[in-house]
Amino acid sequence: MEGVMMRGRRYVAVAVRAPSSQIILKSEELPRRLYQSQFSRIPFVRGSIVLWDTLGLGMRALMFSADVAMGEEDVKLSRPITWSTVVIGLMLGIGLFFVLPVVLTTFVHQRAENPLLANVLEGFVRLGLLIAYVWAIGLVPDIRRVYMYHGAEHKAINALEGGARIRASDMMPFSIRHPRCGTNFLLIVAFLSIAVFSPLGRPESWLVLIGSRIVLIPVIAGLAYETIKWGAANLQKPAVSGLMAPGLALQGLTTREPGEDQVEVAATALKEVVRLERPDLLEDESAQDAEVRGR
Repeated sequence: MEGVMMRGRRYVAVAVRAPSSQIILKSEELPRRLYQSQFSRIPFVRGSIVLWDTLGLGMRALMFSADVAMGEEDVKLSRPITWSTVVIGLMLGIGLFFVLPVVLTTFVHQRAENPLLANVLEGFVRLGLLIAYVWAIGLVPDIRRVYMYHGAEHKAINALEGGARIRASDMMPFSIRHPRCGTNFLLIVAFLSIAVFSPLGRPESWLVLIGSRIVLIPVIAGLAYETIKWGAANLQKPAVSGLMAPGLALQGLTTREPGEDQVEVAATALKEVVRLERPDLLEDESAQDAEVRGR
């Protein structure tokens, strides 16, 4: 888990710090049929598509990181193993954040016989579980290091968007928080679930009740994705900035201030994506460096 994944429009790169301190880099082209299809341009549909593929990319990156940690960066895991791991992780996430809140609030519904109250409470239980989860796993030393790499990723992206050179020393002053972070996405999903589920009532059938939560996950994911895109594009507006503030605050739990060695890993991954997609930016950097040396 000593690494960073960076995804651009057409390529993804993963940089991992090996036990030898060497940075191992791997990149691949994103599937065109997925990211350049008509479906990927449809609002509210593209969010579910991107979310599903991001799960796969993230799992492959974690497995690559584990292989590098064992000194086996050339090992390739089969697709069935990769996707079965993704499915298991997805099922655990659905169980914890969608099924468990339903179970915990059933008693309230049985006592108060108020479906709206039970559904609203369910949403806040879901939100509480999310916050408790990211806080609790952050107490584990290995996860704290993951959070440091998460901070390094944000520094690198903020530096690129701020016009800084793609190198660790120039990236260190930048913030470890970013408005398009997946933490924001999760928090928005938690809030949107309250708005989406609350008016639906409380079916007596457990199968229908839990099934409705699972079936509507793609809808909520699509809404959350569009909210993130809209919020990041309009962050300079005070009202939008206020709406995005809770997500940025929650990043205080999912990021840590990284060391320069970790930012170097993030810079390596980002530089590879830029090299593949926007080599002109690196040429501009080289020209600027040459100009400075010539003075």
